[in-house]
Amino acid sequence: MLMIRFQRIGRTNDPAFRIVVLEKARAAKTGRITEQLGTYNPRTKAVTLNEAKVKEWISKGAQPSPTMHNFLITKGVIEGKKINVLPRKHPIKVEAPAAPAAPVAAAPAAEAVPAVEAAPVVEEVTPAPEEAPAVAEEAPIAVEETPAEVVAEAPAA
Repeated sequence: MLMIRFQRIGRTNDPAFRIVVLEKARAAKTGRITEQLGTYNPRTKAVTLNEAKVKEWISKGAQPSPTMHNFLITKGVIEGKKINVLPRKHPIKVEAPAAPAAPVAAAPAAEAVPAVEAAPVVEEVTPAPEEAPAVAEEAPIAVEETPAEVVAEAPAA
């Protein structure tokens, strides 16, 4: 399968990228590309891109990588929704669909709508808790102190 993706070129800590078409099984660093479509420098944001060739390769069945897909949408080459490339760092937020507000039409006074009677509210009566038998307070346990003489006479173990 053909892929449209970035191929990193440039020195250490000075990245630059080629936009290339190559077989998916081949590594991008091998240099065996099918066609070069442009370049991108992320530091200067300089982009050279042959949009006609990109559209031609996509029509032939080449799939852009997720990052390249987002890049092409940003540049306006293709239309669509961006892909979350870093799902662990930026989890996808699912927005709950807002319920559409029903339009409230003002009814004329002559055509008043009768109010619907509410069902009677039944209150639950909770039984009084049974009184637990009173717990007698226990007196604190007295600790007998042993005389120092008895402790001193005890054989050491």
